[in-house]
Amino acid sequence: MMDAFSPGTAPRIWDVGALCRAVADALQARFNPVAVRGEITGFSRASSGHCYFSIKDAQGQIRCAMFRRAASLLDFVPRDGELVELRGRLGVYEARGDLQLIVERLQRAGQGALFEQFLRLKARLEAEGLFDVVRKRALPLMPRGIGLVTSPGAAALHDVVTALRRRVPHLPVVLVPALVQGAGAAPSMCAALSTLYRMAGEEGGPPVDVILLVRGGGAIEDLWAFNDEQLARTIVQSPVPIISGVGHETDFTIADFCADLRAPTPTAAAELVAQPRSVWLGALDLLTDRLQDGVQRHLDQRGQRLDQLAARLGRPSGLAVREQQRLAQLAERMRHATLLKLQQLTHNQKALEADFPHKLQRSLVDRHQRLERAALRLQLLDPRLVLQRGYALLSDAEGRTITSVHQAPPGTALQATLADGALDLTVRSAPAG
Repeated sequence: MMDAFSPGTAPRIWDVGALCRAVADALQARFNPVAVRGEITGFSRASSGHCYFSIKDAQGQIRCAMFRRAASLLDFVPRDGELVELRGRLGVYEARGDLQLIVERLQRAGQGALFEQFLRLKARLEAEGLFDVVRKRALPLMPRGIGLVTSPGAAALHDVVTALRRRVPHLPVVLVPALVQGAGAAPSMCAALSTLYRMAGEEGGPPVDVILLVRGGGAIEDLWAFNDEQLARTIVQSPVPIISGVGHETDFTIADFCADLRAPTPTAAAELVAQPRSVWLGALDLLTDRLQDGVQRHLDQRGQRLDQLAARLGRPSGLAVREQQRLAQLAERMRHATLLKLQQLTHNQKALEADFPHKLQRSLVDRHQRLERAALRLQLLDPRLVLQRGYALLSDAEGRTITSVHQAPPGTALQATLADGALDLTVRSAPAG
């Protein structure tokens, strides 16, 4: 059989799809995986999450596709005109027969070398303990004042000031301007932080209880000043907590690891130290309710305990009345016993008058008179007779008998026991003289 590609013979006839696949296989075997440097043009992101663009330089251009899984790993937003480095696979898009690069990884040009520097510095400072959690300080719940380091012309300043005015307009903010990008940015920020450190330690100066170090987002080159070693060492020397709010949520810098707390954005950094007034008022209302409930519960318990003690003790006046009644009963029994004894003596006297001499009879008469006088004195000691003459027995709340005006200053609660009951009294004035 003759060779189809030998001279003088017709070339092989391909199906279009088969030829595209053959070219794709040849590219796969010859080039892939491939790494390319170039400038982005025509970048777009579809609703599916896939990204489409072209990579170009002065000599050529290649269509690129970056599917959603790889696009979700991007740590920046690609823009037209941006110089990038990408890694992927060359192939043919058979539907159009176009050469296409399927991008698996995309980064800004030069980012790889900078990232290596970042990792080396991070590992060294971490080994020294600059990132240790134990040295991180909690933020003050109610700072007296806030220190702020950023560029006066940066959008981050506007975002922070807006958030603070909205949430804590009463707090003073001390702005110490500094460069946040370029060769002199790191020394400028170190000097600004040192100024705030002195303010925080001065008596009578503006209060600085927390410091915000903020900057908006950008490329790794734009944020590189925040990866400076001297800035890192200056941050850990702060006498007050520092919050780092640099770049976007996906951006990380050495300053973030050294700070007491990292915020994803400058606005978030401001909000972390600025609890809204409504939050504190709500917390105060809650604490007030808890305090009132606790006090009322304690009063209820004490009142119940007092009722129990009062029930066990009884009223002092009631005790006095019971003792008076008992004393009256004893006096009555003694009076009856004395009368009975007198009657017996009288009977015996009459029986013996006829037989005993006159001297013995006189002695009996004397003894009889003495007994009568003793009975009379005993009757006079009956407390009821004293009370019936208008007198009263005074006692205080503890049942102690009041015998002097000095025992009952104004306002003292007393009880007066009378012949037929008791009265509750209150002293209204002090004794004269």
